[in-house]
Amino acid sequence: MEEKLSELLTAARKDNALRMRLLATREAPDPLLAFCEEAGKAGIPITIGELAAIGEEYASNLHKSVNGGAEYPMEGWDDAYEMFLAALF
Repeated sequence: MEEKLSELLTAARKDNALRMRLLATREAPDPLLAFCEEAGKAGIPITIGELAAIGEEYASNLHKSVNGGAEYPMEGWDDAYEMFLAALF
């Protein structure tokens, strides 16, 4: 999945119209759905579930890396969508 986001980021940096469409998804009624639709139009199919799984997998691996497991729950994980948009600026 991270490869797809990397490919999309590279494409958006080369194509300003794509970059602007991806940034405009922040204003959509359902930003994640709009983002995934724009990615698909660019030939890089991404689902909302895949976006959520990136942060969850990372947080789960951090949690499991502690001997015996962490005794407290993680407060959250990075939002792949927001991190992607930040990389476009």
